[in-house]
Amino acid sequence: MPGREDLPSTLRRSPDKAQRTWEKTHDSAVETYGEGERSHRTAFAAVKHQFEKVGDHWEPKGRKGPSDSQAAGGGPERRAPTAGGVDARASKDHLMSVARRLDVPGRSSMTKPELVTAIEKANDRATRKARGD
Repeated sequence: MPGREDLPSTLRRSPDKAQRTWEKTHDSAVETYGEGERSHRTAFAAVKHQFEKVGDHWEPKGRKGPSDSQAAGGGPERRAPTAGGVDARASKDHLMSVARRLDVPGRSSMTKPELVTAIEKANDRATRKARGD
């Protein structure tokens, strides 16, 4: 099964449901678009509707739906930056809680967009560390 072989390391450290979502969506996208970036983007989009990235893995969100404005609008023609798995549509209280768990410095004085960026950077650092990069 190609989805299992291509499963990103962050998803390998995540709940089974997140892994199954990635695999099923990826395999379906490969049948439609062929192997490559578009299939991976499609699979991540499906994961982001139910999960958010926290550190080096994905955790269930409190709600289902798009995690940022790019995911809400989507489409292959629109290539805008995403929030990298951070649930940018979550409340500031939720983002503050995630930032606290990730020990983001200066979080108490950050705006919501600043929290999203800081969490994204902390997630990237945690992923690099988990991969041994």
